[in-house]
Amino acid sequence: MAAGRALATLLATLLAASAQLPRREASFTISLRAVDNVTVTIKPRPSVPPSCRIHVKNVARSELRIKPGNSTTFGFTCRAPEKYFSMEIEKKIDCVSGPCPFGDVHLYPPGLPRLNRTFIWDVKASTKAGLELKFTPWLKQIEPGGTCPDSLSYNINSCIDKATVNIGTFCRNGSVSRVKLLGGVIMALHLPWDSPLNTSGFNIANRASIKRLCIIESILKEESSITLMSPNYPLGFPEDELMTWQFVVPSNMRASVFFHNYSLSNCERKEERVEYYIPGSPSNPEVFKLSDSQPANIAGSFNLSLQGCDQDAQNPGILRLLFQVVVQHPQVDENVTHLVDLSKEWNMTVTIHFEGWPIRTPLMSEPICLICKDPRNCDRALTLVSGAIYKISFLCKDLSRLRITAEKRISCVDLRWCQRKIYSLSVPNAITQLPIRLHKFIWKLLAPDLINIEITSPSLKLQQHVPEQRCNTSYSYSIVSATPETELNVGVFCPGGSIEKIQMRNNITISLKTFGKGFLNESSHQDLKMSFVPHIKDECTFTVSPDPKAKVYLQTPNWPYGLPPYVSISWYILVPSKQVARLGFSKDRMGIVCETGRAYVNLKEETPGAEETVRREDELLPQPRNMYHNFWVNVSNCKPVERTQLTLQFQVTSADKQIDLGVIFAVVAGAGVLTAIGLTVCCVKKKKKKSQDPMVGVYNPNVNTQMPGKQGLFTKGRKNNESHVYAVIDDAMVYGHLLKESNGSVSPEVDVYRPFDGPMGSLPPSPPPFSFRKDIKCSSNTEDPLPLTDMDHDTYTFAHQKSGQSEDNGDANEEKNGDASTSLLEDKEQDGSVE
Repeated sequence: MAAGRALATLLATLLAASAQLPRREASFTISLRAVDNVTVTIKPRPSVPPSCRIHVKNVARSELRIKPGNSTTFGFTCRAPEKYFSMEIEKKIDCVSGPCPFGDVHLYPPGLPRLNRTFIWDVKASTKAGLELKFTPWLKQIEPGGTCPDSLSYNINSCIDKATVNIGTFCRNGSVSRVKLLGGVIMALHLPWDSPLNTSGFNIANRASIKRLCIIESILKEESSITLMSPNYPLGFPEDELMTWQFVVPSNMRASVFFHNYSLSNCERKEERVEYYIPGSPSNPEVFKLSDSQPANIAGSFNLSLQGCDQDAQNPGILRLLFQVVVQHPQVDENVTHLVDLSKEWNMTVTIHFEGWPIRTPLMSEPICLICKDPRNCDRALTLVSGAIYKISFLCKDLSRLRITAEKRISCVDLRWCQRKIYSLSVPNAITQLPIRLHKFIWKLLAPDLINIEITSPSLKLQQHVPEQRCNTSYSYSIVSATPETELNVGVFCPGGSIEKIQMRNNITISLKTFGKGFLNESSHQDLKMSFVPHIKDECTFTVSPDPKAKVYLQTPNWPYGLPPYVSISWYILVPSKQVARLGFSKDRMGIVCETGRAYVNLKEETPGAEETVRREDELLPQPRNMYHNFWVNVSNCKPVERTQLTLQFQVTSADKQIDLGVIFAVVAGAGVLTAIGLTVCCVKKKKKKSQDPMVGVYNPNVNTQMPGKQGLFTKGRKNNESHVYAVIDDAMVYGHLLKESNGSVSPEVDVYRPFDGPMGSLPPSPPPFSFRKDIKCSSNTEDPLPLTDMDHDTYTFAHQKSGQSEDNGDANEEKNGDASTSLLEDKEQDGSVE
């Protein structure tokens, strides 16, 4: 038993030791012929583990190099060696001292291990001859550092003397069919370890000298878009070199060239340029600067050449170019021109562009839409300037992918001239008649100091876009008031609301933005107007006329980020005489804490004797209330502490005034009481005198009907005569005492209230200064005020008096309370004294 246990322990130890030894995978043998001049190098990749080595004749190596004429057998000490090693197979071809092996290029040697492989062909040739690389399938150029979908790529370098120029990196399945080079070439093919490719995909041919750095041929048989780069991109194109791109395009197709990225070097001699050779053109070659708009809508094949210059030795700079060639079928409306008449416009630009311009750059694979000023001058974005007439056409299958952005500037220097003019802020017909959707029209309104801007919408009026009342129209206006120091986003507005007028200080930017296709139908109804007005007190003032039985939501500008510090905003709400407006705030408090100054909300009805309601930021906002007259709402900000903003929203609801049944009942009851008293008095008098003269209330010929004279003629007191009895009330008699002064002016009396008789509605209530507002008496009555009732404290009697009778009517019966009016129901003794 003991011997068995010892044997088991020994076997376990041996197995453990064998497990720790490097595991050798399958072996490979590479035999190279000397005549092929091929060298194979196996290199470790970064982060290879120490236990993973190349095993050659019981010797572990990190790298293996097999030279021409040698044969080597080797293996790997780890699994999955493709993760840790790569292989280079380099073949040198000398076309200077001997003949070149032209024709198809093969992948040699066979039977290589499955590693990432790079085949390199280093061909030396004289600069007096040219080499041509022809590819099957065709290639597609990519930017340096890019990857190919199948991880298989070609890299082409040109060798002139000792200088090497990187022509570019290419993937398979493109349009580049041939590359012609001057002098030698270093061609590299990169294959992933699992690629089944067993052919190089190109052949080499000898050609006469091309007298330039290289020629790249691209065949475009159908609608497509390709991207190409200058050699050494993104580094500099060689100094004073010339290269050419040849584009083979069917004659029934149209090609357009776009430069997307380029830079220029500092030239001492010559000038960097591009030259186009277009068959059939009367001005071949056509020369353009790199900064020019390049030719478009080219019918058939053409050549494009890039020419460098002699650079400044001290500061050479970099010449580089990345461009796109788009080939498409002729459009159905290619020959249809659209007239854009901007000859009568001033300070306006119109840009027709692709959707998302200028922020988004369209992908190279996207279908292209071109706007053309003439058959050969086309671009993805075209800007038209006011003062001219243009004829444009479109090379685009889907015009819905195009947009229009326009901008117009209106300024005022002299208010005496500007104030007499009203400007229409409407989109010109020259834009709306185009088959392109308007994206945005921007009006920049520039006003100097002490001149402000007024926006009106006479018929449609404006609605403020708020979460509770969103705009659902086909367009809206975004209004921003800006100064060099601050910017106030007044808000977003759309037609069909209650805002009649907006007055703003500073420079204003109004942006009309469209939504959908409905604007074309609604554009004819635009009625937004603008005028320059004298200086206003607040940053912004709104005039609002709510529709009957409609709820209007209004909110402070700069929502939701809050009013800037020390900014004052006012709303003037119009209330028709037969309506009542209900005002309510959406929250109980302002929700800020002031660091400097105080914030206020002011409410005031525009009626004589109306009390102004003022609330500070530390007080509750006014409760909902009814407003029976036009009224002001003013919001004034302080400098809030950090992370607090003043944002207020309120709503106004208009409705018809309701008759108060309680007042009606009270009036009816009062009339009944008075009637009862009158009947009682009549009965009492009838008992005292059964026969009497006709009642004065019916007809009394004894009363004098002549106008009262000067006050000095009345020798008796009011209680002793009938001076209060009038046949006609004369304004001069009633209000004549107000004009006692000899010069006709009225002297103000101390502590006597006089109603306001001046103009009303032009200015909002003045918020208290920040340093004195703490002393303002605030109204604590937040409930609806009771309706005021007009009351007569004197009873006036209207009667007729017999002609010729004296004004002195004798003494009337005295009331205990002194001076009182004589009733129509007089007793017999009083009648006798009169007679």
